[in-house]
Amino acid sequence: MCGIAGQIVPKGGNYIENHKSSYEAMLNNILRRGPDQNAMYFDEQAALLHARLAVIDLENGRQPMIFNEPEARELVLLYNGELYNTDEVRDELKSLGHVFKTRSDTEVVGRSFIQWGENCVHKLNGIFAFAIWDAREKVLFLARDRIGVKPLFYTLKNGSLIFASEIPALLAHEDVEAVLDRNGVAEIIFLGPGRTPGCGVLRGIEELEPGCFAVFKNGSLAKTRYWRLIDREQTDSFRQAVEKTRFLVTDSIRRQLVSDVPVCTLLSGGLDSSIISAIADRHMTKIGRKLTTFSVGYENQEKFFKAGKFQPSSDDDYIKIMNASLNAEHRDVIIDTPELAEALFEAVDARGLPGMADVDSSMLLLFREIKKHATVGISGECADELFGGYPWYRDPEVRARYGFPWAQSTAWRQSFLAPRFEIDGAEFVDERYRETLADTDCIPGLSPEERRLREMVNLNFRWFMQTLLDRKDRMSMYSGLEVRVPFCDYRLAELLYSMPWEFKDYKGVEKGLLREAMRGLLPEAVLWRKKSPYPKTHNPSYLADVSLRLRRLLERSDAPIFQIVRRDALEKLLSSTVSVPWYGQLMTVPQTIAYFLQVNYWLEKYSIIIDN
Repeated sequence: MCGIAGQIVPKGGNYIENHKSSYEAMLNNILRRGPDQNAMYFDEQAALLHARLAVIDLENGRQPMIFNEPEARELVLLYNGELYNTDEVRDELKSLGHVFKTRSDTEVVGRSFIQWGENCVHKLNGIFAFAIWDAREKVLFLARDRIGVKPLFYTLKNGSLIFASEIPALLAHEDVEAVLDRNGVAEIIFLGPGRTPGCGVLRGIEELEPGCFAVFKNGSLAKTRYWRLIDREQTDSFRQAVEKTRFLVTDSIRRQLVSDVPVCTLLSGGLDSSIISAIADRHMTKIGRKLTTFSVGYENQEKFFKAGKFQPSSDDDYIKIMNASLNAEHRDVIIDTPELAEALFEAVDARGLPGMADVDSSMLLLFREIKKHATVGISGECADELFGGYPWYRDPEVRARYGFPWAQSTAWRQSFLAPRFEIDGAEFVDERYRETLADTDCIPGLSPEERRLREMVNLNFRWFMQTLLDRKDRMSMYSGLEVRVPFCDYRLAELLYSMPWEFKDYKGVEKGLLREAMRGLLPEAVLWRKKSPYPKTHNPSYLADVSLRLRRLLERSDAPIFQIVRRDALEKLLSSTVSVPWYGQLMTVPQTIAYFLQVNYWLEKYSIIIDN
């Protein structure tokens, strides 16, 4: 993985030459994403910046990669990502006459564009965001992977396009102002840490949406959506569905084990991470290498853990069961309250926005430790969205409830909004909810239950899952660690979108189809373990720590957060017993306090102008 950034400007003048300091600042902001190599390309209209994390063909995959053969039209490529069908695409291109100079997937992307133009995106199976500058035609092509694992933000300024992997890199450009307007305030208060698809929260900053490409030419940006979830007639029997699921899950994981640098897996003892670790362990053992697995935990967790509806069991026992079944070396990363709370602010640096509080900061600390031992990690995100693992898929009452199921807190959120902003939170949220429902593809004749489940998948796919993918990308790349997510294979998404609920809910157990497909791979106790989310701390010292930090913030008269949030609402939050989570199952009162601490830090760090 890497970091990319750049700017395309109108013809004429010395703009590029006069803004070299901005490009150096932008590059410095993405160096964490690519600590191994970095370089810049300039011409009269283009500044293209790249920071590389070398994973495949370490010596020859340097970027920007320039293609200057006659048929290439003098193309310059910036690429952040990983292709998992590199060999197949390369072989097809060779059969069409292409000659390759490297083993890197970067060259495969470039030559795919030479051969197929914008249609190259249909050939690529992977996670990516890339930019291709046609230096002769003065046209920039941008593309993002189907599911949105890799980020790509941009802003349009005076006929120019400025783009980058992360928002802070855009803000490093001297022409980009950090302004939080009325719409941005609504994003922070009513949707955060989620955000509207394509919205970069700050005024004028947008994100190329998943499954989209864009062409920038003559000062105009034209966007095209090349992939979305499409409903199809389902004719498979249950046994056929099981076999297809087993093949695609196994194939996706195996493809993502390819690397020229050390690979590890994240192991929670849950179904998804255990499947990945078991398949990876078999593969590594077969080629004579030893897999390393990592888990995150908290100091004194065994003392303070409290089983609940959403987190019925601690991970420790199941991790031990899995370890006993593997040939892998296991490492626990144990986090204590002081470092967890302090890392809240570095997590904002990494995400570029307020995030999921300690859910972010714990992952940041975990990945920092993993980076000492490996360059590539493999994680189990997105299985719940596809296989219907979340409680809001399974409870008929919750499933039928109007609104985003992970954020039923709009009325409570409204109580925090400063009086200067007259925003109807319910209307703001409802508009986005209805738009997503309207954009859900369903074949005619579906039962109300099946139609609702398609809506739930699309809601999760476009909203909740994107928040998790944001977290995974930013927290890992901040330490120069590439984390792959094999359940995000678009082939799986296409298969499972139209799968009948009775298949997914086999035996009345969450992700029953996946469990049946992986029978024989895992110990029975792990195979049928009830879903448990990413672990959070239950230590009361964490609530005490973030509460103390908020009390200190309340003593300040100059804190920018009071321009958008009511001071008295934050005071009430310190003694709140509200049971409605702020966001998902993991953000309750301690995390809500931490979220507002992150908001204030973000406003201060980027000197954000608040404009209503």
